[in-house]
Amino acid sequence: MNQVDIRAIGKVVSPLASRSDAPRQSDEGAPAAWLVFEPAIAEGLRSLKPGDRIILITWLDRANRETLTVHPRGDLARPPEGVFSTRSADRPNPIGLHEVTIEAVEGNRVRVRHLEAIDGTPILDVKSVLTVDIAQR
Repeated sequence: MNQVDIRAIGKVVSPLASRSDAPRQSDEGAPAAWLVFEPAIAEGLRSLKPGDRIILITWLDRANRETLTVHPRGDLARPPEGVFSTRSADRPNPIGLHEVTIEAVEGNRVRVRHLEAIDGTPILDVKSVLTVDIAQR
């Protein structure tokens, strides 16, 4: 297998202190949070503005990387499924994908709504959400 070199470009600052504090999905009561980026990459934030929707890519650093099967949503009454058919944080490469809306941009800090990532979660990247009008295709 190939090795991949990824480095964090910032971290999440959130009132969620542990995995047990975090909702399973952002629409289940996730709070606002700050994304604090390394000063060296602040220029990359230049065009972001309140109201923009972004995909935040994080490294779920407290995940169990040995997990290959889970009970969906932690419900033991449901049969186990392979992690790749779920949104479980526990997986071989625990990459988090979070669609969020920007509330504010202040220097190298970006405030977003409804982020279920916990405090200190490393940020790997940010991507703009593209809206595609299928009727125009």
